[in-house]
Amino acid sequence: MPMPKLLQLFLDNVNRPRDFKVAVEGDEAEIYLYDAIGDWYGVSAAQFVQELRGLDVATIHLRMNCPGGDVFEGRAMATALAQVKAKTICHIEGLAASAATYVAGACDEVEITPGGFFMIHEAWTLTMGNKRDHQKQIDLLAKVDDSILADYEKRTGASREQLAAWMEAETWFTAEEAKENGFVDAITDTDRKTNRAAWNLAAYANAPAALTKPPAVEDHYNREQAERRLALLERQ
Repeated sequence: MPMPKLLQLFLDNVNRPRDFKVAVEGDEAEIYLYDAIGDWYGVSAAQFVQELRGLDVATIHLRMNCPGGDVFEGRAMATALAQVKAKTICHIEGLAASAATYVAGACDEVEITPGGFFMIHEAWTLTMGNKRDHQKQIDLLAKVDDSILADYEKRTGASREQLAAWMEAETWFTAEEAKENGFVDAITDTDRKTNRAAWNLAAYANAPAALTKPPAVEDHYNREQAERRLALLERQ
């Protein structure tokens, strides 16, 4: 039986260093979201929102290199960004994929570095149970996709049909394509050193080859721990 995609994404990156921090200088703040979205394998919405709402500045720069994560945690982050009084600018300094794309899209402006990627796809989940349980999850996923489509439609002006087709195909946009299709506002270079291959994105079907490095052999022990942890979460 194939490994569920969410589980594979988590396990392939279980040993990756965590990287979430906030820096304030004068009337501007920087939030570094160089991690996944989700409280059991990355940055929780609670942590993100607490940091965000504690900022008393005119401009907030969200610096991002994120493979996505939990859809509802991402929604909470996006809602908080949309509600702050400060001007918000997202700088995609490597990757914005999956749930990270509508966190980015909640900002007033979105920039991407040359060579960066922007990926959209249909929502994923893990389910257990009988056919009625699975049907409930199918119905929920359809509602989640509709919500995400509404966000993309508002930002890009693209048709619902085109956006749905891109999501179904798991579409990876280059920086130029993301700008051309309205997902980002500008392509802006950065002198910040960003390791765009730091994420192993082999769980995704169409990820660029540079982002699908095989898991290291030494990850085996931690992978076993992660499998047990996820199994417990599935039974909750």
